Amino acid sequence: MKKVFIRSGIRYDYLIYDKNQQFLRELCEHHVSGQLKIAPEHISNTVLNKLGKPSVEVYEKFVRAYQKMNEKLGKEQYLVPYLMSSHPGSALKEAIELAEYLRDMGYVPQQVQDFYPTPSTISACMYYTGLDPRTMQPVYVASNPHEKAMQRALIQYRNPKNYDLVYEALVMAGRTDLIGNGPKCLIKPRKNPNETGLRHGKKDTSLKNGNRQKHAAKRKQANGKHAAGKKTGNHKNGSGRQIKSGHGKGKKKTGRR
Repeated sequence: MKKVFIRSGIRYDYLIYDKNQQFLRELCEHHVSGQLKIAPEHISNTVLNKLGKPSVEVYEKFVRAYQKMNEKLGKEQYLVPYLMSSHPGSALKEAIELAEYLRDMGYVPQQVQDFYPTPSTISACMYYTGLDPRTMQPVYVASNPHEKAMQRALIQYRNPKNYDLVYEALVMAGRTDLIGNGPKCLIKPRKNPNETGLRHGKKDTSLKNGNRQKHAAKRKQANGKHAAGKKTGNHKNGSGRQIKSGHGKGKKKTGRR
């Protein structure tokens, strides 16, 4: 065995307290093959507290130390943060905070993990009870599937398929300042205020559907007239002239025997 690479699992909060940085140097010099995955999971300190994770300042300190060490070694190696949406404690406000942080980083996550309660964990206890068992204080829990979808979409706000969900989340949270053409905006405004669904790659069939409804109404009206004509025993010939039905018609009786 010539090489051993570490893909993930580093406790960066412990690593930064290594005063001589010997472990960090060994890691960057010999055990990273281009990129290292770490798990800050979120950047809102409100959510990190519920996760039992160190503050975002600790994560940022490790990022700077990692970049500085790689520059010193002349290596081009990257960090890939693992992120989670909808963990207890995360409302739309915290999800937007994470989206803004990613915008400022210039990072576009390819994968996002939506929170799923694992048995026998504090997070699962919060999810099912709405309480932090360590303090017995209420914890916000996103249990509605649509809100969970919005939180996840915010992390990947650059994906065109997520446009409608991101737009809805920003409006709902009162953050329409992030909808526009400015450098700090997450998404651009709709060209058509009534536009819906097009960002999902769906075809706009509203006109077609409208025409279908009109034709269906005309057919229904025509069928109703035809049924009424049958009921009265009258119908029209090809020229439009109304004639009586000939069923049961015979010679006219004169009264003679």
